[in-house]
Amino acid sequence: MWDLSKLKNTGIFIGGILFGTAGVKVLSSKDAKKVYTNCTAAVLRAKECVMKTATTVQENAEDILAEAKQINEERAAKEVVLEDALQETEA
Repeated sequence: MWDLSKLKNTGIFIGGILFGTAGVKVLSSKDAKKVYTNCTAAVLRAKECVMKTATTVQENAEDILAEAKQINEERAAKEVVLEDALQETEA
């Protein structure tokens, strides 16, 4: 005869098929499509915001690098002047 575990497994299998079929219907509905579209639009807006922020950070980093190079050049020029003055006083 029918074993209780076989009936249980068969019931779970049939339930899975029904749930899967209903899930496909729900996921392919017009309302679901609207949700997907709105989520995709939100992701695109977020991407745009992140890209703007990344561009700003990159521009700031370039400015900082340029200023740092200028500071080092000025410092090196002062050291050359000090070394020349020191050599003149020693001579």
